[in-house]
Parts: sequence; structure tokens; C-alpha cells
Amino acid sequence: MPHANSPRVAVVGLGSMGFGMATALLRAELDVTGCDVMPETVERFVAGGGKGATTPAEAVKAADIVVTVVVNAAQTDAVLFGTDGAVAAMPEGAVVVSSATMDPEIARSLARRVGETGRLYLDAPISGGAQRAAEGALTVLASGSRAAFAKAKPALDAMAATLYDLGDEPGQGAAFKMINQLLAGVHIAAASEAMAFAARQNLDLRRVYEVITASAGNSWMFENRMPHVLDADYAPRSAVEIFVKDLGIVQDMARSARFPVPMAAAALQMFLATAASGMGHDDDASVARLYAKIGGAKLPE
Repeated sequence: MPHANSPRVAVVGLGSMGFGMATALLRAELDVTGCDVMPETVERFVAGGGKGATTPAEAVKAADIVVTVVVNAAQTDAVLFGTDGAVAAMPEGAVVVSSATMDPEIARSLARRVGETGRLYLDAPISGGAQRAAEGALTVLASGSRAAFAKAKPALDAMAATLYDLGDEPGQGAAFKMINQLLAGVHIAAASEAMAFAARQNLDLRRVYEVITASAGNSWMFENRMPHVLDADYAPRSAVEIFVKDLGIVQDMARSARFPVPMAAAALQMFLATAASGMGHDDDASVARLYAKIGGAKLPE
């Protein structure tokens, strides 16, 4: 139960990440209201001890801290400034903690627009996955004013095992996150290619996993994602479409900067091809299935 003087937090977006984050906030005895487009998800959160709201405006009307955990910049904009949007309904001086992965330029624009209304904005993309979200053990890559950090601190303490303070300028957190996503996408594509190629060589894939995770070719993504292939379990922890989006942002940023990113471009094409083949909403390890289909390899079923 929240204490009488607990900060009031609204979490807008109760997907796999947002639900876990909201649960971690509840466990820290904060006063938490959840909002999502899926009523049954809100009901599940309320059944777990939280409060529920049907619109962002309703969720944030008394909030000190508003955590937005939606898919992209467009959804963040809609949550903050759209019909029944959060910003106009928030108390002045409250802080938006924006967790979606987005182009740094858009993060700077959102911060400026929120600031013009007398509210605070923390650019705070997240990394770690749904399990770490529920454990309150995320990595948060944050940038913004000292006032925004101070206001958001109770929520950040509850949600993050590691908080990186990346400076006073919104957009820095977003830029760091895009570097992470470049590497993550390339590593998933490379791991998928390697595992499918191993299957084409008729190798024992569980032995391949054992050997590679103890060898120099290992990566965090190989170790984390390839068990999905071994178990033929493609329920989406992180969907293919996420990397279509994120590597697309990398491409846009690189084109604007006139900077070559050929590895990221190749990985993007594999995620696009996987999505085009009907697996866009499956786990991102499904890239291995596409490689197997193209190359005549047999993966576990």
C-alpha cells in the first residue's frame, strides 16, 4: 500500500514493459495509476493493487510523475498532446518520463513543447526487457534538467537497477539508446545467421549454443535470443517490428549525418524480410527462421 505522502505516478502504456514498470512502482509503495488502450490490461493492473484510468488525461490529473511507455514517438506525442492528452491535464511542475525509443531530434522537440507548458520532461529510454522491468531492474538512459531528474527520482529509483545521467540536454538519452539498438539489431541478425548456418551444416544446435556461449563469438543477444530458436518458441518478448522501427531510425539519423552504417543497413533488410514473410509480430529471433527458409536449413519445430 502506498504511504500517505507517496509520490503519485501515472504509467501510460501497460504493455510488456509498462506493466512490469508499473508493478515495480507499486512494490516500491508509490501511488500508481495505470492507463492503456486495452481495458482488460488496466483491469489486471487494478486487480494487482493499482488504480486504473481510461485516458491519459484522467490518469495524470493528480500525478507528480507521468511515465509514458508506448511504442514510438508518434504514440508518445499522441499520449502527451492528443485528444484527452496528458500534458494539459498534468499539474504544473509535474514531470514526464518518456521511455519510448525515438529519434533524438523528436525527443528534443517533445521536451521543448512540454517545457513551454510549465511541466518538466526527462528523456529516459529503457533497456532490459520485460522480466527486468517487472523486477525494477531496468537500465535507464536519461537526460534532462536537474529539476526533471529530481522530480522523477522516486520513480527512477523503483524502476531502474542502473541509471545513467547523460546530461542536461533532452535527446542525449535517445541518442545513446539508438547506439544500443544499432548493436542489438546487428547482433540478433548475426546470431540468427550463425544458428541457421549451423543448422545447414547439420550440427547439434544445443551443442552449438553451449560452445558459442563459452567462446569468443558469443554476444549477449546470442545468449539471450538463441534459446528461443532451440525451443521453437517465438512468442514475442521483443517483436521483429521493433527492430524494423529502431534500425529504420538509425538509418534516418545516419543519412541526415552523412554517416555510413552498412552493418545496420544489412540487419534492417533481414528484419524487413522477416516481417514481410509474415513474422513481424513474432519474437525477433524469427530472423533465424527466415535464414533457414532461404538456405534450406532445418531448425527445431
